[in-house]
Amino acid sequence: MRYYSTRSRSNPVSFAVAALGGLAPDGGLFIPEEIPSYPGRVKNSLGTMSFFDIAFETIRPYVHPELPDAVLEDLVHSAYPFTAPLVSVGDRLVLELFHGPTAAFKDFGARFMARAFSYLRRGEDKPLHILVATSGDTGGAVADGFYGVEGISVTVLYPKGRVTPLQEKQIAGLGGNIGSLAVEGSFDDCQALVKAAFADEGLRKRAALSSANSINVARLIPQAIYYSVAAGKAFAGKTDSDGEATPRGGPASPRVPGQSNQRSAIAIPNASHEVKAGSPITFCVPSGNFGNLTAGLYALKMGAPIRGFIAATNINKAVPDYLASGEYHARVSRVTISNAMDVGAPSNFERMTAHWTLEELRGMIRGVHVSDEDTRKTIAAVHDKYAYFLDPHGAVGWRAVDILSAVAGPLAILATAHPAKFAETVEPLAGSVPAPASIKNALSRTAQAQTIPAELSALADTL
Repeated sequence: MRYYSTRSRSNPVSFAVAALGGLAPDGGLFIPEEIPSYPGRVKNSLGTMSFFDIAFETIRPYVHPELPDAVLEDLVHSAYPFTAPLVSVGDRLVLELFHGPTAAFKDFGARFMARAFSYLRRGEDKPLHILVATSGDTGGAVADGFYGVEGISVTVLYPKGRVTPLQEKQIAGLGGNIGSLAVEGSFDDCQALVKAAFADEGLRKRAALSSANSINVARLIPQAIYYSVAAGKAFAGKTDSDGEATPRGGPASPRVPGQSNQRSAIAIPNASHEVKAGSPITFCVPSGNFGNLTAGLYALKMGAPIRGFIAATNINKAVPDYLASGEYHARVSRVTISNAMDVGAPSNFERMTAHWTLEELRGMIRGVHVSDEDTRKTIAAVHDKYAYFLDPHGAVGWRAVDILSAVAGPLAILATAHPAKFAETVEPLAGSVPAPASIKNALSRTAQAQTIPAELSALADTL
């Protein structure tokens, strides 16, 4: 597979160059020269294949031959000691993407990327320095994925005061080869700094730089895996039982101001809702930088039985507005309780429009935006009715489905982060959230980050 820039089809490069380079030299994003199709034997067996086999078949055409089959098999098994359960919540499905070590969907891309980079750079003497901007969960997943990887150092940029205390500990609490910078500004400022660093020839001469945001195609491609796995299950009429981190609990017990809530969650059975076999699924995707939804589009085009997508955003709604009006306007991001989606100029919009026209995108995606008030009401209502905890991002997705008219066939909402990561928001609305071990471990860390202004010179000085 060859890759070219979203801004020019000249000078295609290999997977290794695209992955290790992050951005194309002209500032564009790398995209594959084609979106491959699953072989017939795979397409017809997605409902019965293992997670690992689907992961291998999904990634292979994008990385072959630079990651030989035996190497790719080892990478997949090493990266994913966890999967993505498709569970029933009332009459809907929830695709739980928080069963990894940082309890967020970013684990799927970051852990594969770290292992792929280590293999692709075998024998290199010059260390690789990865820059990553985060609005919350990306930074923690990248930090965990690359922690201790020899020959690679990481600097995570995050907007000061705009991530949760837990997210900050996951980003800035590891030390070692992981550095962190609290930027005085928004996520868009962090993302602009990373892009400016890649465009600075002097800086790139002094350091071998790469990116781990979803602008990097090596992080985006593995995210197609869980769409194909879930779509195959639903098409076969299957769902999963609860995983270890599935956040179900007893009746809501809202926190009393000034007091801690020590109520233990009461496990309840997963009352599985029957999924009719033979129908393609619709995914509702909480969306910020739009890498996750782009990966879903890749899975659809590869042949997974997917009917379409709902792009659910908070008030940072540049893409839903584009789908409605046909005009795209980047804007300054606005702060919400679903902070990982506080993106006013989503990078992957450029990738989406390089692949597909407006009318093609309208045929695959419906856009909806949700207010903070409705997000809070949804967290409370879903827990009251189903004893299931949603994080603010999943609640945006749930409410987006409420807003739209009925969707034909099975529907799954992507739960992109564990609600315990947003306890400050969730617990006053739904009571104490049962936290998985990964979150309990992170809470014991101490965050240590340097604060810098949103200026390239400040970033360059720290590097």
